[in-house]
Amino acid sequence: MPLRDDGGPIPDGWTRVEPGAPLAPRSLLALDDAEARGEALAGVAPEALGIAIPNDAERARVAPWLARVSLIAVAFPAFNDGRGFSLARALRAKGYAGRLRAAGPVIADQYAYLRECGFDEVEIPEALAARQPEAHWAAAAKRVGLSYQQGYDGRRNILAARAMARGQ
Repeated sequence: MPLRDDGGPIPDGWTRVEPGAPLAPRSLLALDDAEARGEALAGVAPEALGIAIPNDAERARVAPWLARVSLIAVAFPAFNDGRGFSLARALRAKGYAGRLRAAGPVIADQYAYLRECGFDEVEIPEALAARQPEAHWAAAAKRVGLSYQQGYDGRRNILAARAMARGQ
């Protein structure tokens, strides 16, 4: 699946590891598999470990992994299922500073909001990439200049911009 960040397409340095299979140098494990491996992952450096979580994952299940992984991939089963946005904001609010990946059929028009919620990158299915080529994603990334909420993407909040325009 194609992977992109603010700079455009990027290579995926992570290997999705099947449950019970040997670890790769940078392993992306399903949350269930990571939990099943338990103490066997105790010596694995955070830079070498990532987890893939469903967008309805209980935050209490994910919390113990926040300091143990450097990538969390949040599944988006459909473009109209917004639970991944809320989960990303919650993970950032809990202090997660590693990379956050949106994985699934999100659309280019959602890219600015993904960034605002704390996502660093997005992995989209091949079929969607064929319908929305990189030019769509690049245009969407530039389309929204201000946000309504305080986000994690560095864009100015529209309310702060209004106050600045009034000289406050």
